[in-house]
Amino acid sequence: MLKAGIVGLPNVGKSTLFNAVTKTRKAESANYPFCTIDPNVGVVTVPDSRLDPLAEIAKTNTIIPTSIEFVDIAGLVEGAAQGEGLGNKFLSHIREVDAIVQVVRCFEDTDIHHVAGSIDPIRDIETIMTELVVADLESVENSLARRAKDAKRGDKTALAESEVLGKLKPHLDDGKPAITLDLSPEERAIAHPFFLLSNKPTIFAANVKENDLAKADENPFVQQVQAYASQHHACQTVYISAQIESDLVDLEGEEADEFLKELGVGESGVGRLIQSTYDLLGLRTFFTAGEKEVRAWTITKGDTAPQAAGVIHTDFERGFIKAETVAYGDLIRCGSIASARENGLYRMEGKDYVVQDGDVMLFKFNV
Repeated sequence: MLKAGIVGLPNVGKSTLFNAVTKTRKAESANYPFCTIDPNVGVVTVPDSRLDPLAEIAKTNTIIPTSIEFVDIAGLVEGAAQGEGLGNKFLSHIREVDAIVQVVRCFEDTDIHHVAGSIDPIRDIETIMTELVVADLESVENSLARRAKDAKRGDKTALAESEVLGKLKPHLDDGKPAITLDLSPEERAIAHPFFLLSNKPTIFAANVKENDLAKADENPFVQQVQAYASQHHACQTVYISAQIESDLVDLEGEEADEFLKELGVGESGVGRLIQSTYDLLGLRTFFTAGEKEVRAWTITKGDTAPQAAGVIHTDFERGFIKAETVAYGDLIRCGSIASARENGLYRMEGKDYVVQDGDVMLFKFNV
């Protein structure tokens, strides 16, 4: 299962958000730096509005959504790459996740201490990014040195790796994250095994106060984060109120809806954040639907029908024959598999078919 790491400076709301996303109280949330030391891990259900309509068509009450893993990582401070605070431990934990959710404090509150003494979201983002880039620069320099002899001898692998590392070094030296370097798909594949921290896809979570959530897009701090994320990282910003989301953990159904209504908010931000993170990881969903259950399955963008079958069971991939497939939208419009088949929308796909997000599938196999 792919992992998304929740990171940020101390006291920006990481652990509070983790508890909200995972609907637990696993992470300690306190008004002092480094209340999180060892990472907390939680499996999170990915909200998907398509499941209920599919269950109606399949005439089942059993719905199984897909999920991803979130990791709450200790707060980082300036100098982490040189071991300040919990720097080395923090960086090693980031290296183990597949994507980063960076929580950025976008609210004033004299009762909650900020490690830098003032609120400045762009400074906070740059502090985190600088530490990741510095750690990556050291890693790239070490990797170049290790490959120098083999590259001189004409070793093709060492030459290819050295060429990519040679492009990364000046880019990182300029303080730019590795993910923003223009590399070809082949070069990105070569760079991937180096597990560079600043090469991980990132989303920014702008954390606002309860009373600001209804008009978060008017918050000047949020606007700064959105502009900076778009310009410097080409990535998305989602605004949330970690405190509201934490309060919602103990509420359900109408009680939760009423709480949000009182705050002038239409929906919880956690669902939006989870779905955005799912997309950030390059994940897609296909469905199986029958009287027994409707279930969402996770694949990676570009996966073929046999690979999707293998997510259900390795035998399905090994003995794959074909996949009976209908697009979610077509099935909902038709109202049944039989109607979709009559309208020519129910297809037979072979081994080369690339599964699309929302495909409803039935696999035929022989082992």
